[in-house]
Formats: sequence, C-alpha cells, structure tokens
Amino acid sequence: MARYVDGFIVAIPTANVEAYRKLARKAGKVWMEYGAIEYVECIAEDVKPGKLTSFPQSVKLKTDETVAFSWIVYKSRKHRDTVNAKVMADPRIAAMDPKTMPFDAKRMIFGGFKSIVEL
Repeated sequence: MARYVDGFIVAIPTANVEAYRKLARKAGKVWMEYGAIEYVECIAEDVKPGKLTSFPQSVKLKTDETVAFSWIVYKSRKHRDTVNAKVMADPRIAAMDPKTMPFDAKRMIFGGFKSIVEL
C-alpha cells in the first residue's frame, strides 16, 4: 500500500538548533499522538551548495544557518488530511506563534508526496 509523506526543508540559525530540536520533539509527539506513522527531523551534515540547485540554495541559506530536512509519514493522503486537521486544532500546536519560531518560516519549503517505490 502506497503511503503519503509530507516533506519539509527549512533554514535554522545554527544558534537555534537546540530550540528547534525541542520544538520538533514537542510537535512530533502531537503528530504521532494523532496517528502519524513516522516523524523524522534531520540536521544537515554533508550538504554542499550546488552549481544550479541544492538544499542550501533552496532556503537561501545564510552563513550562520544550517538546513533541516524532515518528513512525516501517513497511511494515505486522506489519513494525512485527517491527522493534520486534528494536529492544527490541538492547543499545543495552535498556540505556537510563528513570530517566535526558532527558524524563518517564510523560507520553509514543504509539500505532500505519494510514494511510488517502497522497498
């Protein structure tokens, strides 16, 4: 059965990585509580600028920032929509102020993907 994945790329000021980790852990618990299959947050370790495109270029990375790459897995798009509706209504998430996030949400790249190969 093909699963559904929400993917995210974001620039985080390097000084805010620990604050981002705490926020992600809190948010991840909420997503898992409402039925997400998997929630993963990663910090760039071997990510170089490319000639045309790259993770750093995609978020207009500044010298004092690092890239975070994350994904959330669901059973299907319908399942994702149901889980996300519950997550967004949860006071733990609804109370989060975008102005106080440890990253620039305006440079976040995100989207939903239907899996086509799973091994």
